[in-house]
Amino acid sequence: MKKEDVPQDLSALGKITKEVCYATDSSGKYVAELSQGWDVKITALDTAWKDIEGKVAAARQKVLNNEASPLLFFMELGIMDISLLADYTGFWKWQIKRHLKPEVFKKLSDKKLQRYAEVFNVNVEQLKNMQVNGA
Repeated sequence: MKKEDVPQDLSALGKITKEVCYATDSSGKYVAELSQGWDVKITALDTAWKDIEGKVAAARQKVLNNEASPLLFFMELGIMDISLLADYTGFWKWQIKRHLKPEVFKKLSDKKLQRYAEVFNVNVEQLKNMQVNGA
């Protein structure tokens, strides 16, 4: 792509940051050029965020329906899976799967709840009630 053809479609992040693209200048040499965004990429990112928001809403509903523990909500909010949460907490994956059950979660010790709360950057009460910092 030529330097003058680098897309400059303003994205949500365009006011905060710019992306480096490599293009050719008039002599055919590669140069770094800043881009404010690209419509195709903006659409793809917007679609991905809507999908994540849908998963978070579905997880919240499962918790409210007593089908899952608040861990599911915070995992979806943090874009985490069981393996990643296991890495952050030090719990085994099988333990986290058990902790996703509401009846097991309610019996967890404060020490275990605190480990989860630290990972999700909330306090234990916020963890139990699906309250997000700043919201």
